[in-house]
Amino acid sequence: MFGWIVLAFVVLTIVFVISLYNRLVTLRNRVKNAFAQIDVQLTRRHDLIPNLVETVKGYIKHERETLEAVITARNTAMAGLKAAEANPASTQAIQQLGVAETALTGALSRLLAVAEAYPDLKASQNMMQLTEELTSTENKVAFSRQAYNDSVMDYNNACEMFPSGVVANLFQFRAAAMLEIENVTKREVPKVSFT
Repeated sequence: MFGWIVLAFVVLTIVFVISLYNRLVTLRNRVKNAFAQIDVQLTRRHDLIPNLVETVKGYIKHERETLEAVITARNTAMAGLKAAEANPASTQAIQQLGVAETALTGALSRLLAVAEAYPDLKASQNMMQLTEELTSTENKVAFSRQAYNDSVMDYNNACEMFPSGVVANLFQFRAAAMLEIENVTKREVPKVSFT
């Protein structure tokens, strides 16, 4: 009789560990899928930038430094995306992607601010269309990033909480990193002048 109780306990423990393991795998795969959605949107964003630069280039010839900053930031962001795409579980790759995308956002903001000074450029049908597509893509990136970060939080919670944390440590599940893309305009202090 005692042997059956021990056997039942062992079987239930194994089933419990297997269910926790499967839950961790499901959550980790959700993180990977959510990152794939970000990848699609960031790739679209990166693909729009050369068209935007070419459109702007014809109007603002003396703003070469701004255009080069956008191109450099885009290339850095694309490299960061490739690194994160190769290993979405890498905390360092995700953090580097966030830094690169923040720099790209800042460079694009400066480019669009410069473009505001050129009425012919603002009125250009191509510029209006590209700006609209870029804005739409930025919104999709924000939505995808939120879904990714939610998936990361669920996965990390499962990796840290008892008893699934024990199984996560046993099978070497590692915490995933959230993707932080700072909006540089949020941090700028408004200029106040009383003159």
